[in-house]
Amino acid sequence: MFAKCGSTRDARKVFDRMPERDLRVWHSMINAYAANGEGSEGVVLFEKMRSEGLKPDKESVAVVLGACASVGAVEEGVRYFESMEDEYGTVPEVEHYVGVVDVLGKSGHLNEAVECVERMPFEPTTEVWEALRDLARIHGDLELEDRAEELLVSVDPSKASGDKMPLPPRKKYSEINMLEERNKVSEYRCIDIYGESYEQSKGLRGQMREAGYVPDTRYVLHDIDEEAKEQALQYHSERLAIAYGLISTPARQTLRIIKNLRICGDCHNAIKIMSKIVGRELIVRDNKRFHHFKNGKCSCGDYW
Repeated sequence: MFAKCGSTRDARKVFDRMPERDLRVWHSMINAYAANGEGSEGVVLFEKMRSEGLKPDKESVAVVLGACASVGAVEEGVRYFESMEDEYGTVPEVEHYVGVVDVLGKSGHLNEAVECVERMPFEPTTEVWEALRDLARIHGDLELEDRAEELLVSVDPSKASGDKMPLPPRKKYSEINMLEERNKVSEYRCIDIYGESYEQSKGLRGQMREAGYVPDTRYVLHDIDEEAKEQALQYHSERLAIAYGLISTPARQTLRIIKNLRICGDCHNAIKIMSKIVGRELIVRDNKRFHHFKNGKCSCGDYW
């Protein structure tokens, strides 16, 4: 419960007090660290698990690869992957190849990630091509992104129109954010563009530009001019939720935002700058992971 709320400190307190811990409990704690950008702690915990005599299984390797990927621990991740069969007696499966592709790709080693895919002893699945495509997109490798997209569609034609990020949400699946403040939950949708929260968002814009914010209009796919695209970015619901939280909660209080879609790159950059301007920790949970924004930085290291 604590881990799903982004509080690894409280989750660890409960973990340490448990009289007995099976592999599932260890995996949950390691996953919690990985999801919150504290993969180094997850790797340390994995080694502690081994030192206490528990033998890692295939799920153990998958979770520690996730921890390595979240902090760019390439050497450790590759070592765990390559030693699976000899040390743990488990043969790498699709989830492990996806894991090591993440480890390599999130640190910018895209060529090595491609080589890993090419060495797979079975045909790459949609999960593999999706992971490679997303990593290529993050690092701006358009050629690799298009190639992975093409191979993804060849494996699963239903993906042809599905995951070009970021797609404008369909009306019936509008973007939703939940703001947790003062034990109360408030909901924001991308169509709620007026009111106090929008005015507060506008008020922050000048300070953000002075701090170096430059709108990234690549994340607006509507056929409109640049000025309109910049304005459209201000309507994203996570910004409205944060703006409302700033005017309705005490100064310096942490804000927690729950988002039903993947956070776009422009909002990610904007919220980093917001956290520095307002001097608060802003925790955003999207459909991939937790993002802890504080002092102009994010726990994900800009890879998510």
